[in-house]
Amino acid sequence: MISNFLTNTVSVFVFSSIEVGKHLYWKIGNNTVHGQVFIVSWFVIGTLVSISLIGTRRLKRIPEKLQNFMEFVLEFLQDITKTQISDKTYTYWVPYISTIFLFILGSNWAGALIPWKLIRLPEGELAAPTNDINTTVALSLLTSLAYFYAGLNKHGLKYFVRYIQPTPVLLPINVLEDFTKPLSLSFRLFGNVLADELVVSVFTLLVPIVIPLPVMILGLFASSIQALIFSTLSAAYIGEAIESH
Repeated sequence: MISNFLTNTVSVFVFSSIEVGKHLYWKIGNNTVHGQVFIVSWFVIGTLVSISLIGTRRLKRIPEKLQNFMEFVLEFLQDITKTQISDKTYTYWVPYISTIFLFILGSNWAGALIPWKLIRLPEGELAAPTNDINTTVALSLLTSLAYFYAGLNKHGLKYFVRYIQPTPVLLPINVLEDFTKPLSLSFRLFGNVLADELVVSVFTLLVPIVIPLPVMILGLFASSIQALIFSTLSAAYIGEAIESH
């Protein structure tokens, strides 16, 4: 267990120093960021906000068209949260779980459906934000902060008693678990999205455009599943922190 954790930790530092391809770098203060990730992320966020505003602009008692779709999506996301978190507190976490799900889904689909490679940049190329390890690590760290907040808000400092339950012997393993959760969340999402884009790119280069279409459709399905897995696990971790005693 400890050796696996050390291996994963070392891998994070190694991957953070590796440059795969070229990137569009932006200088923000003393920090350097990947500009292409911000561009597509803003596009996804803008699209989600626009759809939300249009869909809720003229609400009716009997929903029609886009409002009906919006209510269906909201009920679906509420069910995800309610399934993992207790009925009394789940409504507080619906906005977070919904945001995580919609952003990951929008990012994955934007990378799969939009031909970003046709847009030329000074350096690098546009792609799904979730195929950048920095994005997936940031999302997983948000989830870690969320379930720590949920546990401390519910139980106070008594929340940390869970680390020595059912026996203090398990303290190292329980501490390591809090490190492996964000690692597994981030690498699972990053690896699946990157692998899907690589497979589609290779098929497009090797065979005519008609052949990769089934692979692209399968990729859309896999992208949706990854968004569902990430948001469900996030809700499960929050629910576990709330219920722990």
